[in-house]
Amino acid sequence: MKILIAAALLLLTIAGIFAFKATQDKSLDLATSYVFEQPRALAPFTLADQYGNPFTNQSLQGKWSLFFIGYTACPDVCPTTLNKLAAAYPKLQKISDSFQVVFVSADPERDTQTKRLDYINFFNKEFKAVSAEHSALFPFSRDLGFVYAMVGEDSDYQVDHSASYVLVSPRGEKTAVFKTKPTPGQLPQILNSELINDVDQIVSNWR
Repeated sequence: MKILIAAALLLLTIAGIFAFKATQDKSLDLATSYVFEQPRALAPFTLADQYGNPFTNQSLQGKWSLFFIGYTACPDVCPTTLNKLAAAYPKLQKISDSFQVVFVSADPERDTQTKRLDYINFFNKEFKAVSAEHSALFPFSRDLGFVYAMVGEDSDYQVDHSASYVLVSPRGEKTAVFKTKPTPGQLPQILNSELINDVDQIVSNWR
């Protein structure tokens, strides 16, 4: 079952890459991201951040938002990614002083508000850690282009999830996606140098 889910995630990722390549802005020299030809506003959503405050479409207005999905019990991809984003954050803020990083927990049953607060504070206290019940979380994640699935039984389950980032503009529009690259002997990753380069170009050329 886990193999089938992993294969499905891989196929969705591959399909997404080809779809995004078709809409790539030729005027930008991007290393790891794909810009949507027609940015699209996210559907109305309501989640909660690590302080219990509502996180809605209004929370995106006037800010560049970089989204990543995962869960606090993730053994490898999530802590590695959040460490990398914490390291990149000062340079991302220089590109835009209204830049926010948003970690989306796909495990609302175990990732309580307190657990998300403790977890995200370990990496960067300025990051957001949001979640909601699956009834609200699933359509929101799908709207961003993320996928996730529970694997296993009882309390020992894991969560298979996307490893990409999604950039949302200050108008609350899904603007670009950042895809991981396979690295022999290592987890697929997005290099910080390429992330920063691409974000700089996208923000500078945004209308």
